[in-house]
Amino acid sequence: METLSGAFRDVIKQVVSLSKQSTKITEQDVYQEGAEELLPLIDKMVEALLLPNSGISGMEHLNELWDRAVSGKSCLLLLEHYSNMDLTNFIYLLRKEPGRGKEIADAVVAIAGMKLNEENPTVAAFTGAYSRIIIYPSRSLQGLDAEKDRAEIIRSNTINRAAMKALLEIKTRGKLILVFPSGTRYRPWDPASKHGVREIDSYIKSFDYMCFVAVNGEVLHVRQGDMMDDFVSKDLVRYTAGPVLSCGEFREKTRQRAEEAGIADKKQAVVDRIMEELEAMHIQAEDERQRLLKAL
Repeated sequence: METLSGAFRDVIKQVVSLSKQSTKITEQDVYQEGAEELLPLIDKMVEALLLPNSGISGMEHLNELWDRAVSGKSCLLLLEHYSNMDLTNFIYLLRKEPGRGKEIADAVVAIAGMKLNEENPTVAAFTGAYSRIIIYPSRSLQGLDAEKDRAEIIRSNTINRAAMKALLEIKTRGKLILVFPSGTRYRPWDPASKHGVREIDSYIKSFDYMCFVAVNGEVLHVRQGDMMDDFVSKDLVRYTAGPVLSCGEFREKTRQRAEEAGIADKKQAVVDRIMEELEAMHIQAEDERQRLLKAL
């Protein structure tokens, strides 16, 4: 298999040359609008990799969620995460959906870790095509020394305060806030990468409604190292959106179940249940995806 950088060298050069993406995040630029002019170039990559019958199931649920967002409710999309093209493919397929697909795609704002901006200017260029709020993930602080790394810890707090302020300002303005509950791509050699991060409970607590979205099929296969060194392959990719759920009801029922089971960490219990629901959706959707593959 070819690497991403090898298969799409010319497209990558064009995206980087057109990008105005900053590679150093401050509290002033944690909310960044997507550079829509980059999408036609990125579409060339997506179209070369997605097989026929790729698409989105459960659009009726996404339409309902967006209706609630437009009415002023705060709404979440909680997606599985297997590769750095999960958001790219999702937005592309949404834009291709008939009806209000493009409007819904334009309403999506992703929560993104700052390393997508800061570690590699090429990755930053591609990330800049999509609207997002940039955070300093808690796992990036692991291993830092409270004294030696004091400046970096202060920076993380400053960025995250600014990110939460930006989130409060836009979440009731017809936006769909997209979050990956695992906080990172699933890496087969690291089972912990498929565990939900505890901080997701705070999103559930502060939002009105949500949809879970399963991801089946991969065109970008994660390797140890840089995203541009990941392998690419053609595949049939399906996204499956579940019913609209009340965040408050889901959280309360899950916490109650944790209480009855004697589980002390109720925040983690909420996130664990989210991951369980996504996994169940993934398994069910994979059966349909395999049927579609056989039909090609």
